[in-house]
Amino acid sequence: MSTENEGTAVPPAPSAPPVPVESPAASPQPPGPQGGAPTPPPPSTPPQMPGAAPEPAAAHTGPPAGHASAGSPEGAGAPGAHGPGAPTHGSWPPPPPTTPAYGDGGGSGAGWGSSYQPPAPNPGGRRGGMVAAVLVAALVAGGIGGGIGYTLARNGDNGGSTTVSASDSGAAQVKRDPNSIAGVATRALPSTVTIEAEGTSGQGGTGTGFVFDTQGHIVTNNHVVADAVDGGKLTATFPNGKKYDAEIVGHAQGYDVAVIKLKNAPNDLKPLALGNSDQVAVGDETIAIGAPFGLSNTVTTGIISAKNRPVASSDGSQDSKASYMSALQTDASINPGNSGGPLLDARGAVIGINSAIQSSSSGGLGGSGQSGSIGLGFAIPINQAAYVAKQLIKTGKPVYARIGASVSLDDSTNGAKITDQGVGGASAVEAGGPAAKAGLKPGDVITRLDDHVIDSGPTLIGQIWTHKPGDKVTITYQRDGKEHMVDVTLGARVGDSS
Repeated sequence: MSTENEGTAVPPAPSAPPVPVESPAASPQPPGPQGGAPTPPPPSTPPQMPGAAPEPAAAHTGPPAGHASAGSPEGAGAPGAHGPGAPTHGSWPPPPPTTPAYGDGGGSGAGWGSSYQPPAPNPGGRRGGMVAAVLVAALVAGGIGGGIGYTLARNGDNGGSTTVSASDSGAAQVKRDPNSIAGVATRALPSTVTIEAEGTSGQGGTGTGFVFDTQGHIVTNNHVVADAVDGGKLTATFPNGKKYDAEIVGHAQGYDVAVIKLKNAPNDLKPLALGNSDQVAVGDETIAIGAPFGLSNTVTTGIISAKNRPVASSDGSQDSKASYMSALQTDASINPGNSGGPLLDARGAVIGINSAIQSSSSGGLGGSGQSGSIGLGFAIPINQAAYVAKQLIKTGKPVYARIGASVSLDDSTNGAKITDQGVGGASAVEAGGPAAKAGLKPGDVITRLDDHVIDSGPTLIGQIWTHKPGDKVTITYQRDGKEHMVDVTLGARVGDSS
């Protein structure tokens, strides 16, 4: 399935295509309250200007083609932008998907889920996506309020109507259940940040992250910070307005996970509790926190719609590389800017990292620009993300499980076929590798890994990457019309590039 990283779609895994969500361009934010004081609540919605409406962003998705070394970054090739006619061989870094999108707004000018559409530069050289989004939203909401107010006033003058206001005498004493959505949001929001990433050439965007430990490590998506990897600038802003410079500790492009660290981190950080994504069930309630279209500290809710959804995504740029995941699917609203934010369960424990969305080909909202939510959001399971984050904190580099074989990335529903030839003319089955030791050969079609159905190359890669090097898995494959089963001990690869 291919998805939009709130920004772009990659090699579609037949079951369902998602896209990473990209966030709108980052823009300067006014200084927050000093001394850790909470940010004052926004004023009531102002009247709306007739006809004012937010401009949606378009997102595209297209079927990728190619092959890659299953479970290994160097072989996990993302489908090319040429569609079905593209070559069936892939290499690492893989070619960019035809139309993926990210859920945040960073990474090569785009966030995972929606293509990055940089606004026209302002005189100061900074982007104004966040400010524009806030202004448009205010105008839209204000128009409705203004119309109602005018109607009531006119009716009051002509018809003597009387309005009744609810008493607010006890508003300050309202007690909400700590396990309610409001209670969970109150506890979780102070441990989330809005991330602004800016490259050396000025391109960038916004995304989200959450506090991972008391040492100042923040977990987010790789595509959120990609613009700042080579000498760019990173900042993280808490809901109380406090803003910190940050640096990248490590990033894993294949997993789409990154860890940044706050400079001069405060000593009162409260890490979010991590849940167990393996125990999540379809129908469980979910709460997503992020900065959709630059609107920081936004909370949305939904349910787990599906598990183990194969997702391949990239930011859609010419030099983009594919990311693969066996994702949690949710209908909680996720939009550009949500990338890297936590997906919580009903207790407030993190069960995933919001990373990608599937959007309609028309751009979701009927116009051009960044795509928006249509109820198909995808999150990296926290069990996998936490493992990757700990590796990045420890060594600065990701470690990938692999089988040592190249598989086709063609859109298929029949399985993952081991190609006749590997990347650059190399053998499709690495000599002495895990697949070779298990007796796998070119032409074999892998249809199952343990209890998971494998319908394509991207699905196989995503499933392999949920495991750790050294894990033993059972692979079911077809050869000459007959089904076989074999145990394979997964190998390891360190780093994203060959």
